[in-house]
Amino acid sequence: MTSRSTALEMALLGLLHDAPMHGYELRKQLIGLLGWGRVLSYGTLYPCLKSLVRDGFLDAEGTSGGRNRIVYTLTAAGKERFVGLVAETGPTAWDDDNFGIHFAFFARADLPTRVRILEGRRSRLEQRLDHFRASIARSRERRDAYTLELQRHGLESGEREVRWLTELIDTERAGGRPPGGSNPNPPPKETS
Repeated sequence: MTSRSTALEMALLGLLHDAPMHGYELRKQLIGLLGWGRVLSYGTLYPCLKSLVRDGFLDAEGTSGGRNRIVYTLTAAGKERFVGLVAETGPTAWDDDNFGIHFAFFARADLPTRVRILEGRRSRLEQRLDHFRASIARSRERRDAYTLELQRHGLESGEREVRWLTELIDTERAGGRPPGGSNPNPPPKETS
């Protein structure tokens, strides 16, 4: 299975962990999860759903009424598969295709898993930035002003992500939540 299909599998299992959904709703939720710049076609979504049903990770039932839609529900095996995917901390967890999906489900991962993925992502980006800086230094005089500006923008974006990751790692190690993040399970409010 490719890195992208594993990321899609994890996203689908994670979304269905909370409630059953039909394909249209899943696609809408996935686009929201993946971000504004990524589009997910039905030609990618439905083969993955069929594969998850075939593998026993999802059940699919048709609905009656005005529209005949298939509603997908997570099975016990699907829950186990999702827990296993969330716990993966190797290089595919911090690569460009998978990091955002892992991060979206960090609330379901334990602290060591979250820190390892964040550290892996930061390390990968720092290596890329080092190579990029060296490349820029070697070819600076051969680039026009627009190419140099694009390179500067890319460098600043990478450095900003490294700073963000460092802040998240520090926050995780201190036992806190990301800045601006809310607790998905806040304690009940006391009444007087």
